[in-house]
Amino acid sequence: MPANHSSALLIVGHGSTVNPDSSAPTLAHAVEIRRRKVFAEVGCAFWKEEPSLREALSIFPEAHDVYVVPNFISEGYFTQTVIPRELELDGRVTKRASGQIWKYCDPVGSHPMMTELLLQRADEVARDVDPGETTLLIVAHGTDLNDNSAVAAKREVEKIRALGKYADVQNVYMEEAPLVAHWRKLTSTRNVAVVPFFISDGLHSYEDIPALLGIAKGRSTSTPGAAAGEIFRHNPYKIDNRSLFYAPSIGTDPRFADIIVAQTLQFGS
Repeated sequence: MPANHSSALLIVGHGSTVNPDSSAPTLAHAVEIRRRKVFAEVGCAFWKEEPSLREALSIFPEAHDVYVVPNFISEGYFTQTVIPRELELDGRVTKRASGQIWKYCDPVGSHPMMTELLLQRADEVARDVDPGETTLLIVAHGTDLNDNSAVAAKREVEKIRALGKYADVQNVYMEEAPLVAHWRKLTSTRNVAVVPFFISDGLHSYEDIPALLGIAKGRSTSTPGAAAGEIFRHNPYKIDNRSLFYAPSIGTDPRFADIIVAQTLQFGS
């Protein structure tokens, strides 16, 4: 375990200039890890919000080691290019002129514990139904630009499907086939549990995906997050004599704090 008297933790999130809920899970996980006193210091930095990644270079002057954990679902442009560039990292381990050592960990979405969290989230949202009569849908963004979150979603679906717990497990996407909007054709079970494979709740999970599922009308002009959580409190949704259960984004799960710490523990292993 990192020595709490000399090690700091920096959790990196994407952030958003339009969605105030984007950074909320990252900040909440930082508060929880700080409470545990695993590290001498715990901080956050964002690409689209303050404090910026550049500002993070100077927030831990007393630390000997700084563990950097990207709070991202998958490896991709931000974890491979943006974060290393902005934090001036030259590999997995970077030694500063001051002697401070920065250790760049894998993104949270790549940790094996992610499978367990997805299963638990599905169990929580559809707790009173038989998994043997339920299809589990893991929703990622998907894009023609080859979004790596789609690859991560496929990986998790394969692992969950191999467990044989649910009648069916599928990865679906907002912008590429198989489309979440086609869930009625893609599934045949009486129950369907839907878990968004996103770091935070926002317009996608509050409005876009619900509209594609047919449980909401679409984007509104109200502030993102304002009463938007209501969408998760109306389960199950009854559609065509079937029950659809819709969960919050996986990254809002408090157990993400465990994964963030775990990524530092397995650094270099």
